[in-house]
Amino acid sequence: MSKGAWVRKVLETALDQEASAEDPVVRLASLDAPTGEIDEMLAEIEAGRK
Repeated sequence: MSKGAWVRKVLETALDQEASAEDPVVRLASLDAPTGEIDEMLAEIEAGRK
């Protein structure tokens, strides 16, 4: 699964769940998302790589 697809899936799931009072930045940090250079990740998303 590409990083872009993973991000979309996680965000869609999070949006579907009931909103909580938890800080959104703390919530995102707890998801253990893949990390990388932002320019590289954006290029992969734009290119639609898998």
